[in-house]
Amino acid sequence: MTQTHTSKVGFVSLGCPKALVDSERILTKLRSEGYEIAAEYKGSDVVIVNTCGFIDSAKEESFNAIKEAMNENGKVIVTGCLGVDEGAVREVTPGVLAVTGPQQYEQVVNEVHKAAPQPHDPFTHLVPEAGLKLTPRHYSYVKISEGCNHRCKFCIIPSLRGDLVSRPIRAVLREAEKLVEAGTQELLIISQDTSAYGLDLKHGLEKWKDREIRAHMTDLANALGDMDVWVRLHYVYPYPHVDDVIPLMAEGKILPYLDIPFQHASPKVLKAMKRPANDAKVLERLKKWRSICPEIVIRSTFIVGFPGETEEDFEYLLNWLQEAQLDRVGCFKYEAVDGAAANALPDPVPEDVKQDRWERFMAVSQEISAAKLQQRIGMEMAVLIDEVTDEGAIGRTYADAPEIDGKVFLEGAIDYVPGDMVMAHIDDASAYDLYGHVVIDDDQDEEGWDW
Repeated sequence: MTQTHTSKVGFVSLGCPKALVDSERILTKLRSEGYEIAAEYKGSDVVIVNTCGFIDSAKEESFNAIKEAMNENGKVIVTGCLGVDEGAVREVTPGVLAVTGPQQYEQVVNEVHKAAPQPHDPFTHLVPEAGLKLTPRHYSYVKISEGCNHRCKFCIIPSLRGDLVSRPIRAVLREAEKLVEAGTQELLIISQDTSAYGLDLKHGLEKWKDREIRAHMTDLANALGDMDVWVRLHYVYPYPHVDDVIPLMAEGKILPYLDIPFQHASPKVLKAMKRPANDAKVLERLKKWRSICPEIVIRSTFIVGFPGETEEDFEYLLNWLQEAQLDRVGCFKYEAVDGAAANALPDPVPEDVKQDRWERFMAVSQEISAAKLQQRIGMEMAVLIDEVTDEGAIGRTYADAPEIDGKVFLEGAIDYVPGDMVMAHIDDASAYDLYGHVVIDDDQDEEGWDW
């Protein structure tokens, strides 16, 4: 019998978790058609580079990745956010085979067909029902919508990905169910604006299992909470109805963790950014959430050095941060982005001032984080293991999302595998990480564990 050639596709995935989900969808489609996914440039019949084009540093990383793929292989398809500006891509890397924008899965696959045809064999070209994943088996990103209706002046996401387009809630829940059946223990819910989910669908009802359910963040969180895995909400815009998911956290249905990108606290800067500017009300809500669910962890991101930000504005932000006592915080120095409305704003902040403010901000946030983690010492907490080395296991508690938050180092815990859930006694803490040991207690029911 003649053995047919199996075409190989190399893949480089850059950018945020939302782009990662796009990559998984493209790979799942290609694998279902019989393509082999190659780990190296050498031997690949074609290479796909899924790019990020949000800020200049991300664009530079994407261009470098395209150039590397061109040098190592020569047959390259570019997709993702950078692909929105095809002219710029072809100017820097003129030899690429094709350029497509984000979410253009079929177009990418069609270009692969042209570059590396692959005969389809339905008897051998099989993929798992949950699709191919680029994350470890035990956690998965679930993208519930594309695009965004906001017009923040520092952001070009609407021009890259368009306005809000929510997925049908039944499709989201079915995907989550398949992932859990395939071994996922943590579902990370992502979008550009998770709180706005279903707004474009007028929060319409769909039948799921034995009940009807709205295309709405609260209903979605409640239904996901029935799947008996960790459910973590990311990119949550602080709409009033966010208050309604806090009781679900207190009940243990979803993780008591909220990722809310506040961006700043100064009313003047927030107004210039075109963001909500009621900082006092935010502090009130944080206090209320903590009274309902004391275990809740709040993660956020901020921008310093936005055009027009004065020292007074920055001091206001630092004071607000001290009062808010956020658990996990990231900070970025403002970068001008091609196409962003903020580029036209007056009074740009000098780079050395941005750097100084970033360092001062991170010093305050680190101090808050260190103090909060000291309070964990002596607790026994559930830890989801991500990695096992010769020295022990590395995992996370409910308070930590993969890649962006802290870790728990469990010395000597070498008899485990990624995806195991263990109870750990916390022995020590640094500014961002915890250190402990696994507690072996056959009488301990998981239901009785601390978060």
